[in-house]
Amino acid sequence: MPIFDNNDHPIAYLDEGEGDPILLIHGFASNKFVNWVYPGWVDLLVKDGRRVIAIDNRGHGESYKYYNAEDYGAPIMAEDALKLLDHLYIEKADLLGYSMGTRISAFCALQAPDRVRSLTLGGMGYGLISGVGNPEPIIEGLLAEKISDVKDRTGRAFRAFAEQTKSDRNALAACMQSARKPISEEMVSTIEVPTLVAVGTKDDVAGDPQALVDLMPNASCLEITNRDHMTAVGDKIFKKGTLEFLEQFS
Repeated sequence: MPIFDNNDHPIAYLDEGEGDPILLIHGFASNKFVNWVYPGWVDLLVKDGRRVIAIDNRGHGESYKYYNAEDYGAPIMAEDALKLLDHLYIEKADLLGYSMGTRISAFCALQAPDRVRSLTLGGMGYGLISGVGNPEPIIEGLLAEKISDVKDRTGRAFRAFAEQTKSDRNALAACMQSARKPISEEMVSTIEVPTLVAVGTKDDVAGDPQALVDLMPNASCLEITNRDHMTAVGDKIFKKGTLEFLEQFS
C-alpha cells in the first residue's frame, strides 16, 4: 500500500483506477478498507471510470499515530488530505466523506475551494454544525482496560468497533479529545460547490440532513431508507445516489 511522507509522519492511502479523481475520507475509528474497500465503494467507483484515492486519516489504519490531542482536529486532517492531492499532482477532485470524514471534507472545501469539484457528505446532517454529542463516554470506552468495563452504550459501541478494526485505541482517544473547531451556518453557506448530503433515515447521530442542505447554495438531500449511522455506509441507495450525483460532472 502506498505511503505519503507527510513531514516524516507517513500517511497511507490507496490509488486505483483511471479517470476523474475522487478522494474518499473515512469516519472515526474506521480506515480506508473498512469504510470503502470492504463495502464495495472502491470497485464501484473504479468500474464507473474514476481514479479512486482513499486516505487513512492520521491516527487511523496504517497512517502515523499521534497521541496528543493537539495533533488532531478536522482542519489539520483536511490539510493532510489536501497535501495528499498535492503529492499525487491532482489539482481538483470530487470528495466523498463519511461521518468524521464529512467534517474533514467540509474543511477541505472551506480551506481550498478551488481544489474541490463536488462534495458528497455521508452520515452527517446538521450535526456538522451542532455537533454530535458528548465525546467523554467514547474516550472512556476506548481507554478502558477491557470492553466489559464499559457501561455506556455509545462508548461500548465505539470500543467494539475499534477492536473490530484493530485500531490503536490510544491514538483514537487523542483524536476524540481534540478541540473541535466549530463550523458555523455562515461558514457552511459559503460552500458553493455542488453537494450531496446522504443520511440514513434511522441515523440518530447525524442530525437533520435537510437542515444542512437548506443552508447551502447548491446542495441536495439523499435519504438512505431504513439505515442507521453504521449500516448506511455500504447501502445500495447511497451508492446509486452518489453515482447519479457524480454523473453530472463527467
